[in-house]
Amino acid sequence: MWKKVLFCVMSIASIALTACNTMQGAGRDVERAGQKVQDEAQEHKHY
Repeated sequence: MWKKVLFCVMSIASIALTACNTMQGAGRDVERAGQKVQDEAQEHKHY
């Protein structure tokens, strides 16, 4: 019984940690893309 519970807890923990790393990486990518858009907009601003 305890082995099943421990297995479930460890599985959920590993999935949660993987999801956090994936979302953090995606957030960085979106942030970089936004920075590139801002840089381009700044270059083409004529006022």
